[in-house]
Amino acid sequence: MTELMIQQAHEFYRKYIYNEELISLLREYNIRIPGSISPQLWELFGAILTGDRGTGSYGADLSNYEVKSSIAGNSFEYQYHLKTGRGKLLKDMTVDHLFVSYSRDYRNVTFRQVTGNFLSEIFQSWLPGLEERYGSQESNRRYRKNISYSTVKAHGQVVMSIQDGMLIFPQNQLSSR
Repeated sequence: MTELMIQQAHEFYRKYIYNEELISLLREYNIRIPGSISPQLWELFGAILTGDRGTGSYGADLSNYEVKSSIAGNSFEYQYHLKTGRGKLLKDMTVDHLFVSYSRDYRNVTFRQVTGNFLSEIFQSWLPGLEERYGSQESNRRYRKNISYSTVKAHGQVVMSIQDGMLIFPQNQLSSR
């Protein structure tokens, strides 16, 4: 992984994902905290963290990374479409994957990296199912598969961790705020 932009990513998180002022108002007025951050915000978070850029097309979210997010403990879903699915699945084998696990209120976030090389065996096992799903060209349903949280936790390298809205890892990036 290239040099990470930890502080910039944390600032983005504090402004756009875990906006303390907004969360406080939601709690004050007894309004439920929204349960889902748009995938594009997590992709932008990953782009800021890595310095990578989006592809602007189907395939990996960023030029060198696929970004996946889910509530901590849940699996990470991959979706493949009829026309672009095979190419995306092959691309997933070559790029690294960034997995974001977050608490329901977004106060706690862990960002892990797993190499595409490590995951390629899993993706390779999905190819027959994808080809079977779309082989007849009759199915327009997306081909969906998951990578378990336990797989990501066991094989992923933690690159950034936030607790109670504060950066706790990596230690050398902690600010004096």
